[in-house]
Order: sequence, then structure tokens, then C-alpha cells
Amino acid sequence: MAYPREFMDELLARSDIVSVVSRYVSLSRRGSGNLGLCPFHNEKTPSFHVSSDKQFFHCFGCGAGGDVISFVMKIENLDFPDAVAKLAEWAGMEIPQSDYGAGERNLRRRAEEACRDAARFFHEKLREDKGADARGYLLGRGLSPATITRFGLGYSPNAWTGLLDALTAKGYTKAELLEAGLIITNEKGRVYDRFRDRAMFPIINVRGTVIGFGGRIMGNGEPKYLNSPESSVFNKRKNLYALNIAKSSRADYMILAEGYMDVIALHQAGFDSAVASLGTALTDEQAHLISKYKSRVVIAYDSDKAGRSATERAIDILKKAGLDVRVIVMTGAKDPDEFIKKFGREKYAKLIENALSSAEYRLAAARQELDLSDDKQRVAYIKSAVGQLARMQSTIEREIYAGRVAQETNVTRDAILQEAERERKRLIREKKRETERKILDPVSSIMPRERSERYTNPHSAIAEEALLTVCMSDTKLCSGVSERISGSMFSSPLLGRAFDIVCARTREGAETDMSVFSENFSESENAHLAAVLARNAEKSADAADDYIDIIQGENIKSEGKLSDEAILAAAEYYRKKKGLNNG
Repeated sequence: MAYPREFMDELLARSDIVSVVSRYVSLSRRGSGNLGLCPFHNEKTPSFHVSSDKQFFHCFGCGAGGDVISFVMKIENLDFPDAVAKLAEWAGMEIPQSDYGAGERNLRRRAEEACRDAARFFHEKLREDKGADARGYLLGRGLSPATITRFGLGYSPNAWTGLLDALTAKGYTKAELLEAGLIITNEKGRVYDRFRDRAMFPIINVRGTVIGFGGRIMGNGEPKYLNSPESSVFNKRKNLYALNIAKSSRADYMILAEGYMDVIALHQAGFDSAVASLGTALTDEQAHLISKYKSRVVIAYDSDKAGRSATERAIDILKKAGLDVRVIVMTGAKDPDEFIKKFGREKYAKLIENALSSAEYRLAAARQELDLSDDKQRVAYIKSAVGQLARMQSTIEREIYAGRVAQETNVTRDAILQEAERERKRLIREKKRETERKILDPVSSIMPRERSERYTNPHSAIAEEALLTVCMSDTKLCSGVSERISGSMFSSPLLGRAFDIVCARTREGAETDMSVFSENFSESENAHLAAVLARNAEKSADAADDYIDIIQGENIKSEGKLSDEAILAAAEYYRKKKGLNNG
């Protein structure tokens, strides 16, 4: 979404990154920057750096980084326009109405509106005769009409163009419906509804906007559940089902369930803090989203093998986000929906009350199906338990659980603690070696985290990073550099694009801090560019010459010769330096 340059420059001038970050993070002055505990991962030693000079943030622990807009987007789980709107509100500025490009028919806004109208269409179809099977399915699962209405459940007709016809009649274009993920184009160019003959579950974000759908097939067919595709409207990694309701719950915890029906059943039973991930394993972004509303989370995944594996993965992700993690252990039922139907709400409330800590759960999982009267199995349990104890940060916690393991295995607590301490020291040494390896390996330390952005020529990329830093810190040097080389000569397309943007801004006499990238790069790209700026490259004319020589030398190696553009740029630079005229 394009905004006038004048508006963005003024907004960023009024939105000092240190002041904005300080709304969320306690910062202390360290040298030329500011340091605090990263809000995006759990840490005890500050590694979150905020630069007031260059207006960027970077975490040396988790790699998060960017400008003030990127920070607001990440911390508040907002898209770019909404982050700009929030900053504008804080700065006391109005967003120009013309900024929306296509006005009311801006593709993303229209896609959101299409999702809203699609939800209404599906809900209406559920009430009609053709929705009888879906209606029967939902009622048969024990949902009340009030619950069906509350969650906006619906039915997608068993027709190729039912929704397509209804929404195009309302004025939506096929491009808008494709962007919303509501229709599909096949190889022959035919367009048809994505969801057909399915019970529909609208996915609503924290702002109350319908952003996508999950659909359960009514007849035979695969997949059983179908979700909206990733788009500018829908990002499944950054949203949770029913969070729009759960965020307002009075409960001091959030329940994390596996699927739509479990969440709805829990809400209907009065557990209104239940949420679920969206057709994928729990992500770091979703864990962070939970941590914004609650400090404790209760995992309520299915009791089968797959559910137990998902629980193990979720524990680490949730703990990394700084959450107090508890785990429900169910017997006699596969999932929360079945348990509540069989045993009632009060029994489930007891399960929540007696939920195990993550340590207790993992020790119980290690002990499961082992016969502790058998020496070999007892040793296997002790080894597994020692591994869990060694990973506990609290000495008191290790003491308590070591005592329990000692009682279960008839081995002294001191022996258990001694083994746990030996394992803990081994893990510390292993982590230290890994850190040292990364520090000593310049290639791995500079590589972007996203595989698609990885450097193909690290030697050239190191010089490209340094040259980009030079140009952002010294406008005079940048002017000279831009006459000799362009981003097209860079081995890294990401760094080349960034370099060209900085040079263009310099020629216009505009500021060149981290904010110049926010509109042009993705979250991961912004994070990497912030990491580049956080590195200390030499910023002198001689150093810039060296960087250019390296880049051009690597260009010759890879291409076999200098590009015509490089030759012309070098010739023009030489002509100006020697004071020659165009003749």
C-alpha cells in the first residue's frame, strides 16, 4: 500500500523508535544504543538492541529486527497499513484518504470485504434445505443454535460457482475473490469455488475481521478439512482460531486445543479462553500472540500418539515465549469435545485445575509403559528423567523433581542430582561450542535465516553488506559510490535492492535510516537488514573502494567479465575524477 513520501517521512520523524519500543520494553542506555530483554523470545540476558541513530532494532538472540513500523507490526501482530495507522494515532497525524491507491476497491480491503460477505453467504445457506446435512452434523456434535450463530458457522453449497455467482453479483471481481482465497483457477483458466459441500468455520482475527475459512467435508472426499490459502488477508502462522473471543476471557489462562470443534465445544461449556492453531503445528508467532493476553497456557491436545507428539513440540515453543505451560492429561476420551460429552463440564474443570506442569508431564511421559521393577527399564527411565532435570533452569525445581524420581526408582536423590548436574554441564559445554562455532564461522554468522534469501557468494556478500552500511551512514560517500556501482552487480538480490533504494534516497536528499526499507521488504528481509546495520563495518573512503573492488572482482569471476553497466559506470567515474569532459 503506497503512502505519499511526505506523509511517511513526517510520520517516521515523529515516531522515534526508542520511544515507541519503550512502550513495551524497558530499555537502558548502553554506549551509543539501547539494550533490553527481547519481547519476541524468552531471555534472561538482554540481547535486544535499539539504535536511535539508525532507527532500527535487532535482537542478537532470535534475529528479529527492522524499523519502528516493523516493530509495531510484530509486537501487535498487525499488517503494514494498520501499523502505520497506530503510529499515526500516537503521533497525532491523519492518514491521507488518497493513500489507499485504488480507494475503496483496494485489493486487500476488497478481499477482506469479500470474506465478510462470504461468511454471511455460508451462514445463510446453512439455514436452507440444502444445508440440512451440515446443520445436522453440527447439531449432532452437540452444538446449540446459539453457539452456531455465535461462531458464524455455515455451509458451502455443493455447486461449482455458488459463492462465485453470489459475490460477483455484489460487484466483486474475480481478482478480489482470488486474493481472498474464495475461488480457484484451474489449468484451463476455469474459475470455481474453493469450498464446496463443507461445514464452514469463519476465521476471525483479533480486530473482528473475517480473514479466512476452514471447511469440513460433508460427504466422502479429501481433504477432510480444507483451509483458506495464505494471502495478504490470511496468514495462518500469525492467527489463532477464536482468539477474537478468547482475548476477552476473564480466565487467567488460555486453553490451546487442536481443532475448531474442540474449541467451540469448550466455549459452549463455558471455557471461553480456548483457541487453536490453524491447520498447522503451533508457531512461534502464535505463542507470542498468546503471551500478549495471558501468562499461562493449558495445552489440551488429543490424547492419541499424534496429540502427545504435538504437545511435546508445543511445550518448547510456548516456554520460549515466556509462558507458564500446563498440560491436561485425559483418560477415557480422545479429545476435549468427547470428554465433556461423556463426563461433563465439572470434570473437565478439574482436569484444568490439576493440569501438570511441563516438567511433570514430561517425566510422566518418560515413565509411561515402563516397568520400573525391571532394572533395564528403570535405568532407561532415570536417563530420560535426568535429561529433563538438566534442562530445568531452577535449582529448586531440580531438587523437587529429583526427589520424586528418587522415590519412584529407589535411587538416592543425591545420585539423581549428581547425574543431572553432569548432564547440565555437558549441555552448557555443547551450547558454548555451538556458539563459538558460529562466531568463528563468518559464513554462517552473516547468512540470512530464510533459506530463500541465503547468499550464493558469501565473500562478495560481506563486502556488499559493508558497502550498504557505508552508504547509509555517509551521504557524501554514498554519492560517490553510487556513480561506480549499482545493486544489479551485487551477488545478493536482497542487498542489491536495498543498496539501490538507499542510493536513490541519497540522490533526492532524503534521510536513509532503517525506515526506508519498511514498505519494500518482508519481515524476514527487514530483520536481516537490521542485523547487517548492527554489524560494525569500517566506514571510510578507502574501505568503500576496497568493498567495490571485491564486489566487482567477484562479479568478474561469476560472469566471466564485467557487465556493460559496470564498465560504463567505471568509465564515467574515471572521467569525472580526472576532470575530463564528455569528449
